[in-house]
Formats: sequence, structure tokens, C-alpha cells
Amino acid sequence: MKIAILGWGSLLWDIENLAPFVTGDWRMSGGPALPMEFSRVSPKRKMGLAVCLDPENGALCATHAIQSTRTDVELAVQDLAARERAPIGRIGWATTTDSFGRLPAVNALVTQWCIEGDYDAALWTDLEPNFEQPPRDTFTVPRAIAYLKTLRGEQIEEAYRYIEEAPSTTMTPLRRALEQDPWWTSLSVGPATRTAP
Repeated sequence: MKIAILGWGSLLWDIENLAPFVTGDWRMSGGPALPMEFSRVSPKRKMGLAVCLDPENGALCATHAIQSTRTDVELAVQDLAARERAPIGRIGWATTTDSFGRLPAVNALVTQWCIEGDYDAALWTDLEPNFEQPPRDTFTVPRAIAYLKTLRGEQIEEAYRYIEEAPSTTMTPLRRALEQDPWWTSLSVGPATRTAP
């Protein structure tokens, strides 16, 4: 069985402990387009906003594929869960005949991609948006920018680095707005020295 791992965020530049279990290079834009937004507050990213699958707030963006060395989906799921520090139940997967994940529409898209393409199965990180958890309100682009402006020091440095290093194809509504935001663009000269107006 030929298994693809799909990525769209930090997995592309920080494959970390997944490295022994993949082979070859990333096929950029080689995966199915999926709905995503930077709507997950991530402790791993110093409370910056991480990109996740979010059909409610996001936009369809290209995904990228790399081949797992595994030929068993269960083992490949364990590998990706370890890299993501995520429960097994937050790794989505699809084959040409079956799928598992929190978003049926995404499961269907990946299943169809497997049917039409080179892989027998594909996996992805299926962590949910969590921006709306207290003390924050429901996600909107203005609220997300306001939240980013509360971050200081290493937090805003990591938030900026993460969003800017995401592939250019990960063009979500928030990222598009940030590209036009003078405060955000000023961070390129040194986030630690800048504060929100």
C-alpha cells in the first residue's frame, strides 16, 4: 500500500521525528485542496495561531504530499500522531474505499484524490479550530488580528514566523488580511521590538 501524508503548515519545514518514516521530497501542491484557516491557538507555537482544517472560516488551499515509508495505515497514523503530539483520533485518513476524520466533506475529497491519483491512502492532521475558547470569542479575521496584537516577545515572533513560513498556497482569509496590515508587515523588521498600536 502506497500512503501519502498531507501537509500545509509547519510539517513542511519541521518534519521532526517523522523524518525516518517518510521518503522523497514534498510534492508541492500535490495534494487535494482543503478548507483551512489560522484559527487554532497552539501551545506548541507559543500561543500563536496555527493553520487547521476549518470549513466554516477558511478557504480552499492546496495541500502538499510526501510518501510514508509505511505500508500499513495504522502504523502511519501512529507516526503522524507522534509528530503532532496529537491523539490517534485527531489523525484523519482515507483510502480508496474507507475514511476516518471529523469532517465528512474532507474525508470525501481525500478519498476521491486517492481514487484518482497515485496513492492507496492518505493521512492528515485533523486538529480542530479552538479560537473561540474563553476568553476569546468566535473567530473572525478582525478578532484574530486583535488577538495577535496581544502577543509579546517570543510569542509574536513565533506567530509571525509560523504564518510567514507557511507555503504561499496557504492563502486563507486571515493571511490575506495580514498581508495588507501595516502592523503585521512592520514585524518583518523585528517582531520583538514592535508593539501593537
